[in-house]
Amino acid sequence: MIPGVSTRRRFKDLSEQEILALAISSEEDDGRIYRSYAEMLRADYPDTAAVFDGMAIEEDGHRQRLIDLHRARFGEVIPLIRREHVAGFYSRRPVWLIENLGLERIRDEAEAMERDAEAFYLKAAQRISDAATRKLLGDLAAAEAGHQSRAEDLEAEHLGNDARATEDRTAKRRFVLTWVQPGLAGLMDGSVSTLAPIFATAFATQDTWTTFLVGLAASVGAGISMGFTEAASDDGELSGRGSPVKRGFASGVMTTVGGLGHALPYLIPDFWTATITAFVVVFVELWAIVWIQNRYMETPFFRATFQVVLGGALVFAAGVLIGSG
Repeated sequence: MIPGVSTRRRFKDLSEQEILALAISSEEDDGRIYRSYAEMLRADYPDTAAVFDGMAIEEDGHRQRLIDLHRARFGEVIPLIRREHVAGFYSRRPVWLIENLGLERIRDEAEAMERDAEAFYLKAAQRISDAATRKLLGDLAAAEAGHQSRAEDLEAEHLGNDARATEDRTAKRRFVLTWVQPGLAGLMDGSVSTLAPIFATAFATQDTWTTFLVGLAASVGAGISMGFTEAASDDGELSGRGSPVKRGFASGVMTTVGGLGHALPYLIPDFWTATITAFVVVFVELWAIVWIQNRYMETPFFRATFQVVLGGALVFAAGVLIGSG
């Protein structure tokens, strides 16, 4: 292989047999992806899993028709050619990259899979002069378009309005319990608990670099502690709160972010400029916490404001008074 030179084939250089083989391998891959989605969703979203089961069966039917056509035209031996072997051919995102992005994102990805396949075959057919090849590509495009219609029929059969609404509520609840709740707890802990040590250090020393180091240590330490505490406190099996690793990651990162928000301004050499900037950051942090509580945790706005702003103000005042004394 010559460095810098791509070894991928151009679509226009493929023979009709290779195009057919590429379609067969693509249908096989898509069927496998749909089955992976179905297994991944079956426990929590059985109706959507049934839709993906049906789509996988449809892909099997398309693949078998293509294999029968290949056998009739070219014999039993199917060339080994896959999407990654062809330059410009549409690609599929790995299942592991999609599975953590939520139910609606998986549904959207499945719809995009069918649209991409249809669009590719239509565009390819327009660039081919051979009549038999154009017909083959047109048939593949029609099959993909028909699959989209079949997918809609499967959704209507297995995923009515009530089932979809139920699954959407389940997905939202899982998102809140796995990501929002531990992340919010971390943001509150990082933002509020580090106020006293950071501002006490600031007013006691009036040294911005020392204040930054104290804030950095407090934020990172609190983040590590909160992350491990969240991950170890509940394995998620009985509570339904999801992966402890995800929850620990969300809590730890947001705790660190919450503390660093008002520690980073002390990288500014001038004490009062840094302190005023930190005041502004604290104000934004506290109102961000109020908004998240109101938006995702459905906490009444005024109650969230009273709890967060008052609590933060008391901790902030304690830090300033201790540092000034």
